[in-house]
Amino acid sequence: MAQIATIVPIMITVGANRIIPGVAIPHPVGDPEAGPEEDKKVRRKLVLRALKALQTEIFEQTIFDSD
Repeated sequence: MAQIATIVPIMITVGANRIIPGVAIPHPVGDPEAGPEEDKKVRRKLVLRALKALQTEIFEQTIFDSD
């Protein structure tokens, strides 16, 4: 399982295995204030990062915060 979340310490506390830091609390997967095209880019980047996290073998909690 991979989780996109804005408050990484909480995800660590609850035991999430693959953590992808989100954008902001009201919009963890996107940035609607950036406009439709930029928002789509942000969402796509996060989803691709989550898919990469799912394909990555891990042995402990891992934060996937860069490409």
